Amino acid sequence: MIAKRLARLAFNALILALLPGLLSAQTLAPPFDTDYSLDDLGSVPGLPTPYGGLTFVPGDPNTLLIGGAANSAAGRLYTIAVERDSNGHIIGFLGSPTQFGEVGEFNDGGVAFGPGGVLFTAQWPVHNLGQTKPGSTDEDRVDSLSGIVPNSSSISAINFVPPGFAGAGQAKVVTWAGGDFGTLELSPDGSGTFDIVSFLQTSSLPGGPEGFVYIDAANAGFSTDSMLVSEFSAGTVAAFEIDSNGDPIETTRRPFVVGLSGAEGAAIDPLTGDFLFSTFGGGNRVIVVQGFVVPPVPVPDVIGLPQASAEAALLAEG
Repeated sequence: MIAKRLARLAFNALILALLPGLLSAQTLAPPFDTDYSLDDLGSVPGLPTPYGGLTFVPGDPNTLLIGGAANSAAGRLYTIAVERDSNGHIIGFLGSPTQFGEVGEFNDGGVAFGPGGVLFTAQWPVHNLGQTKPGSTDEDRVDSLSGIVPNSSSISAINFVPPGFAGAGQAKVVTWAGGDFGTLELSPDGSGTFDIVSFLQTSSLPGGPEGFVYIDAANAGFSTDSMLVSEFSAGTVAAFEIDSNGDPIETTRRPFVVGLSGAEGAAIDPLTGDFLFSTFGGGNRVIVVQGFVVPPVPVPDVIGLPQASAEAALLAEG
């Protein structure tokens, strides 16, 4: 693990030397460049570097939750208000970040709210998964994934398949740098958090994968439901079609954003459908891509339920 962290530090030292050219080189890859636009929001004022993953606070689309001092014991999550233009798109940040309790040690590309409003955090390089219940100021539970998820690498990201997608409700995780991707089976432990039951690997992703999100087939350039994956090592965000279980199909990989350095987190703006991602090093920035359709309004407590339960909850909501 120490060797992997040193590799990341060496990589970022190289990036710093090349930074001016790299920042100007980030572009949308064809054919996506005809339907989408990219905007570099810059750094979050006062957020400790390097940056980890990011997501939106449930019920508050104007507050972003993002990792600072990533991959270290000093790592924490922070909230920051976002500024929107007249069309609702995020154009910057307001005020200063506020530390989110003591949550976020070793935070990496995966920061995601799951069933029951529990916040799940991937911890790299210690290969742990943190869980924080609503209202808690520190992780309520931290589990080692050794012996469950291949530990030739450490977990780098976690997310939950949204309602309406194949495999809805399943927890998906991936490792850096190995790229082991698959389904993490969770079971309620009776205290508001979840036991980790098993892991089923379904893919092996290239490029040093980090945060990932799901993209509806209604979006231009996506003929079927897909994923966007931040590829740290490749300096790319890549698009993959997903299969009937919500897993990426490796042979369908297409570059989406290229010319990056340290692509890290991944999130969808619940108001506009815009895609946001952070960078670990490479200026430690947040970048937004516009042009996506507005996502459906999420149903409370559906995310993270098994598919049959999620469908029942959707029907109950009318």
